[in-house]
Formats: sequence, C-alpha cells, structure tokens
Amino acid sequence: MSIHEADPPVSAARTRAETVAEDDYPQNRVPQHARRNFLSLFFVLIGFVFFTPTMLAGARLSGAFAWNDLLVVLAVGSLILGLYVALLSLIGARTGLTTVLLARYSLGRYGAKYASVLLGGTQVCWYAVTAVFLSELLVQAFGFEEYTWLVVVLSSVLTGVTAYYGYRGLELLSGLSVPLMLILCLWVLYEALDSVGGWGGLASVTPAEQGSIAWATAVTIVVGTFVSGGTQIPNWSRFARRPWHGFAAGLCAFLVFNLLMLFFGAIGAIAFQATDFVAVLLQLNLVAAAVVLLFFNVWTTQENTAYAFGVAGAEMFNVPAKRPFIIGGVAIAIVLALTGIYEALPQYLVLLGILIPPLGGVIIGDHLFVWRGRLPQLNRVRFLAVRWSCATAYLLGLATAFVSEQLSFGLPPVHGVAVAILSVPLAEWAFRGIGVPTRHEEFEEDLWST
Repeated sequence: MSIHEADPPVSAARTRAETVAEDDYPQNRVPQHARRNFLSLFFVLIGFVFFTPTMLAGARLSGAFAWNDLLVVLAVGSLILGLYVALLSLIGARTGLTTVLLARYSLGRYGAKYASVLLGGTQVCWYAVTAVFLSELLVQAFGFEEYTWLVVVLSSVLTGVTAYYGYRGLELLSGLSVPLMLILCLWVLYEALDSVGGWGGLASVTPAEQGSIAWATAVTIVVGTFVSGGTQIPNWSRFARRPWHGFAAGLCAFLVFNLLMLFFGAIGAIAFQATDFVAVLLQLNLVAAAVVLLFFNVWTTQENTAYAFGVAGAEMFNVPAKRPFIIGGVAIAIVLALTGIYEALPQYLVLLGILIPPLGGVIIGDHLFVWRGRLPQLNRVRFLAVRWSCATAYLLGLATAFVSEQLSFGLPPVHGVAVAILSVPLAEWAFRGIGVPTRHEEFEEDLWST
C-alpha cells in the first residue's frame, strides 16, 4: 500500500494482514514469530545452490585449464561469491527484508524498480535456462523428442508450484532432495576417478582448449553462476532467527556447496568427455536415478528462482502478494525456454557478473556506512524518488566491472562490488555538499496506520 493513500477501513486492513502473512511478507519485515531455525534456512539455501546446471560452468571451464589451475579458479570464484552472499544474508537476517525492499532504502522508490526489473528479470531467464535443462533430461531419458515443447511447459508449471506456497514449500522439498543429490554426485565422483586412474590420472589430462578463456573471465563466470540468486539471498535469510544464522548459512551454502557443484561438473567433463551432467549419468546407465534425483534437484532451485521473481514483482508493482508474479514469471520463462535462451548461457553468466554485484555492493555499503546497521521501519519512512548518491555508487561500480572485463584486468565482480561499497560514503558526502537530498524522510508515527 502506498504511504500517500488514505487509511483503509479495518476490514481491509485485516484482509491485508492475512494476505501478507499467507504470502510470506513480500512488502513487509518478517516478524519474529515467523522466523525459522538455522537448519531450516541452511537446507533451503543448499537446495538453492545444489543446482545441476551450475555443473555446466565447471564442465566448460575444465576444457580451458589444467586441473590444478582449474581448482584455483573455482576456489577463488566461490570464495568471492560466498563472502559477498554471506554479507547480504547477514543484512537480510538483521532487517527481515527482501533484497528489493533493501534496494528501496538504497536507491529510492524508483531506483528500487530498476533493482526489481534487474533481479526479477535475470531470475526469470535462469528459470528458462533450467527449464530447458530439465526438459533435455526427460527427453533424453524417455525419448520424448517430438514433445519437447510440452515437456518444457509441464515441467515449468510443476516446479513453480512449491514457490507459490511460500517458504514452507521450499523448506520441505529442499530437505528431501539435498541428501539424495549429494549421494548421486559422490557416486559420479567415484566412477569418474575410477575411469581416469584416480587423482593422478585426473591431473594428467590435457585440456582440449587450454588458454581459451582468460583467468579473470573464468573467475567471473564462476561468480556469475549464482550472483543473481546470491544477491537475492535476503529473500530467504530474512526468515533467520539470529543474524549469525543468516551469515553462516549463506557462507557455507555459496562457498562450499556451490563449489562442489562446479567441482563435480568439471570432473565429469574430464573423465567422460561430456560437458552435460545428464550425458554423464546416461553413460553410467543411471537413467532412473538421473530422472528422479535430478528432477528433484532442479525443482529445489526452480522454486527458489520463482520465489525470487515473485517478490521482485511484488515490490515492482507495490502490492502485498507475490503469487500473481510467480505465475506471470513462469509464463514468460516458458516462452524464453522455447526460443533458445539456453545457447547464450556463457555470455549470460559474464553479463550477470558485471551488472548485479555492484547492486549488492551498494546495499552492503549503504547498510554499513550510512545506516550503520539500523534501518528505520518501512511504515515510518517516506522514500526519496531516487537516492542519487547510491545510484551514482552503483553506476561507478558497474562501469568499473565493465571496463575490467573488457580489458581482462583483475576480477570484474570484485572490482564492481568494492568500488560500489566504497563509493557510497563518498557519494553521500559529495551530494550533501551540493545540497542534493540523500536521506529519506523519517516519522515517529506509523504512515500505514489503520
């Protein structure tokens, strides 16, 4: 509800409160009574990052780097991603707010719309990419080539169902699928090492296209595998009961388990000369296991992705419900999946590594240097249309990441985040100096009072 609208009648207010609670508070802070324990959040986040298409990035990088060099690339990229996500997860747990609501504090009412379009849009694209991956699994396993389009449609609709029902749906499915997928990956690791003669044989394999990808670009690809989803980690960490729950769960999920997915993908590609994990499983005659376990694995990530573009849509249109936007996002993703978005995955990952990290950097810098960890309540703030100080910091971070990538200099995602974080206090000082408002108007009374 807009703060400029008249107060609703009591019955409307009660209806709104019931809708917000049922729909996971997409436009409000999560109250303490709705918070979940550490293990709940941990499994939801692992279910999010335990994502077999991430293996494609590891598989493709394995063709450009020797084994030892590849491990360094994967470790550095995962460390950057893990620390970045953990900080945002901590902020989400402290505030109880989604990423797009945090962006409203940093960028203003209209600036937050950009964040909603960027984050929601990229998640819709990810949903489409994953829909293609899942449909290829089913088609290859059962020979449904003539009905690929129908498989894409049906699987996309099905994997969006649990997101429609909120955090509890995510929690239940993740707890079921994560252990099963881990067992499958360990089995593939065993078979891969056996086929190449152990770790020594793995290290002796000469990459087919060694040197074809610059080191900085490779790290950017690793960061790009989950930088869009990782930037939206407050969507789930806001349910944490303690701030350290959010930090620890985010760091472990994105540093350790995302790295494992890249690692398994690289080993499968080297041992079986297949960049597609589905093809690896089919070579091992694990058709039934591939279908059942990978379907559940992909489902856990798809539901989180749908949840993310649902809350982004709720902020974009300023309504207390994410469900209509989950339905609309799934429909758009189906169209994208049927028109070939899967082929542009490497370029897409590099683009995400440039566009999105500076946004998270601005939120981090704003929370640390300006608000100092103490955000005023949403219902007691009249937001600026655009907060130019943070918008400028974002653009500086974006420009830095872009130039770094074009020149293959350093690590573009790191440069983008660092410049955005450090630019926030400098831009605040500069804009205040020339008389441009940089702080939202705060009130003692409840502007949403009913």
